[in-house]
Amino acid sequence: MDTKEAINLLKEKGYKTTGRRKEILKYFEIEDGYRTAKDLITHLEASYDSISFDTIYRNLHLYSEHGILETTELNGEKHFRMNCTHHHHHHFICKDCGKTKEIDVCPMDEVESSLKNYAIEGHKFEIYGLCPVCQMA
Repeated sequence: MDTKEAINLLKEKGYKTTGRRKEILKYFEIEDGYRTAKDLITHLEASYDSISFDTIYRNLHLYSEHGILETTELNGEKHFRMNCTHHHHHHFICKDCGKTKEIDVCPMDEVESSLKNYAIEGHKFEIYGLCPVCQMA
Protein backbone atom coordinates (compact mmCIF):
# COMPACT_ATOMS: atom_id res chain seq x y z
CA MET A 1 0.00 0.00 0.00
CA ASP A 2 1.19 3.53 -0.59
CA THR A 3 0.19 6.88 0.93
CA LYS A 4 -2.29 7.71 -1.83
CA GLU A 5 -4.11 4.37 -1.45
CA ALA A 6 -4.19 4.80 2.33
CA ILE A 7 -5.61 8.33 2.09
CA ASN A 8 -8.31 7.17 -0.33
CA LEU A 9 -9.22 4.33 2.03
CA LEU A 10 -9.49 6.74 4.97
CA LYS A 11 -11.68 9.11 2.96
CA GLU A 12 -13.97 6.23 1.97
CA LYS A 13 -14.33 5.40 5.67
CA GLY A 14 -15.22 9.03 6.48
CA TYR A 15 -11.94 10.11 8.12
CA LYS A 16 -10.29 13.48 7.58
CA THR A 17 -6.82 13.55 6.11
CA THR A 18 -4.77 15.98 8.17
CA GLY A 19 -1.17 17.00 7.57
CA ARG A 20 -0.03 14.84 10.46
CA ARG A 21 -1.90 11.81 9.17
CA LYS A 22 -0.29 12.24 5.73
CA GLU A 23 3.14 12.65 7.32
CA ILE A 24 2.67 9.43 9.32
CA LEU A 25 1.67 7.55 6.17
CA LYS A 26 4.63 8.94 4.21
CA TYR A 27 6.98 7.86 7.00
CA PHE A 28 5.78 4.26 6.82
CA GLU A 29 5.78 4.25 3.01
CA ILE A 30 9.45 5.28 2.95
CA GLU A 31 10.73 3.18 5.86
CA ASP A 32 11.88 -0.35 5.11
CA GLY A 33 10.58 -2.61 7.83
CA TYR A 34 8.77 -2.41 11.12
CA ARG A 35 9.01 0.76 13.22
CA THR A 36 7.83 1.71 16.70
CA ALA A 37 5.73 4.62 17.88
CA LYS A 38 8.94 6.06 19.37
CA ASP A 39 10.63 5.93 15.95
CA LEU A 40 7.67 7.78 14.47
CA ILE A 41 7.65 10.47 17.17
CA THR A 42 11.38 11.06 16.69
CA HIS A 43 10.75 11.53 12.98
CA LEU A 44 7.76 13.86 13.48
CA GLU A 45 9.42 16.06 16.12
CA ALA A 46 11.49 17.67 13.36
CA SER A 47 8.30 18.99 11.71
CA TYR A 48 5.94 19.47 14.67
CA ASP A 49 6.75 21.30 17.89
CA SER A 50 4.48 19.19 20.00
CA ILE A 51 3.08 15.83 19.13
CA SER A 52 1.74 13.53 21.81
CA PHE A 53 1.98 9.78 22.18
CA ASP A 54 -1.84 9.79 22.34
CA THR A 55 -2.05 11.30 18.85
CA ILE A 56 0.49 8.82 17.53
CA TYR A 57 -1.15 5.78 19.10
CA ARG A 58 -4.64 6.86 18.03
CA ASN A 59 -3.51 7.13 14.41
CA LEU A 60 -1.46 3.92 14.52
CA HIS A 61 -4.50 2.07 15.89
CA LEU A 62 -6.75 3.62 13.22
CA TYR A 63 -4.38 2.61 10.42
CA SER A 64 -3.97 -0.88 11.84
CA GLU A 65 -7.73 -1.32 12.29
CA HIS A 66 -8.37 -0.44 8.64
CA GLY A 67 -5.59 -2.60 7.20
CA ILE A 68 -3.25 0.24 6.27
CA LEU A 69 -0.54 -0.85 8.69
CA GLU A 70 0.56 -4.35 9.67
CA THR A 71 1.63 -4.96 13.25
CA THR A 72 3.96 -7.34 15.01
CA GLU A 73 5.58 -7.53 18.40
CA LEU A 74 9.36 -7.42 18.74
CA ASN A 75 11.16 -7.44 22.08
CA GLY A 76 7.89 -6.84 23.92
CA GLU A 77 6.99 -3.72 21.92
CA LYS A 78 4.44 -3.22 19.14
CA HIS A 79 5.95 -2.43 15.73
CA PHE A 80 4.21 -1.20 12.57
CA ARG A 81 4.83 -1.20 8.83
CA MET A 82 2.86 -0.28 5.73
CA ASN A 83 0.60 -3.16 4.66
CA CYS A 84 1.82 -5.16 1.69
CA THR A 85 -1.04 -5.43 -0.78
CA HIS A 86 0.64 -6.42 -4.04
CA HIS A 87 0.70 -10.21 -3.46
CA HIS A 88 0.34 -12.79 -0.71
CA HIS A 89 3.59 -13.37 1.17
CA HIS A 90 5.11 -13.51 4.64
CA HIS A 91 8.15 -11.92 6.28
CA PHE A 92 11.48 -12.57 7.89
CA ILE A 93 11.86 -9.77 10.46
CA CYS A 94 15.20 -8.64 11.87
CA LYS A 95 14.91 -8.38 15.66
CA ASP A 96 17.55 -5.62 15.82
CA CYS A 97 16.79 -3.21 13.00
CA GLY A 98 13.21 -4.22 12.07
CA LYS A 99 13.96 -4.65 8.36
CA THR A 100 11.96 -7.30 6.58
CA LYS A 101 12.52 -9.73 3.75
CA GLU A 102 9.61 -11.21 1.85
CA ILE A 103 9.04 -14.96 2.00
CA ASP A 104 7.00 -16.13 -0.96
CA VAL A 105 6.19 -19.62 0.33
CA CYS A 106 3.15 -20.02 2.52
CA PRO A 107 2.87 -22.78 5.12
CA MET A 108 -0.92 -22.57 4.89
CA ASP A 109 -0.80 -24.47 1.62
CA GLU A 110 0.02 -27.62 3.62
CA VAL A 111 -1.98 -26.73 6.74
CA GLU A 112 -5.29 -26.24 4.88
CA SER A 113 -5.39 -29.88 3.85
CA SER A 114 -5.37 -30.96 7.51
CA LEU A 115 -8.14 -28.46 8.40
CA LYS A 116 -10.71 -29.35 5.74
CA ASN A 117 -13.72 -29.02 8.09
CA TYR A 118 -12.57 -25.69 9.54
CA ALA A 119 -13.37 -22.19 8.33
CA ILE A 120 -10.01 -20.41 8.22
CA GLU A 121 -10.48 -16.65 8.39
CA GLY A 122 -6.87 -15.55 8.14
CA HIS A 123 -3.32 -16.29 9.12
CA LYS A 124 0.03 -14.65 9.79
CA PHE A 125 3.44 -16.27 9.48
CA GLU A 126 6.61 -14.48 10.58
CA ILE A 127 10.18 -15.61 11.10
CA TYR A 128 12.40 -13.64 13.48
CA GLY A 129 16.18 -13.41 13.58
CA LEU A 130 19.05 -11.17 12.53
CA CYS A 131 19.59 -9.78 9.03
CA PRO A 132 23.09 -10.08 7.50
CA VAL A 133 24.01 -6.48 8.47
CA CYS A 134 22.97 -6.93 12.12
CA GLN A 135 24.83 -10.25 12.31
CA MET A 136 28.04 -8.39 11.46
CA ALA A 137 27.54 -5.73 14.15
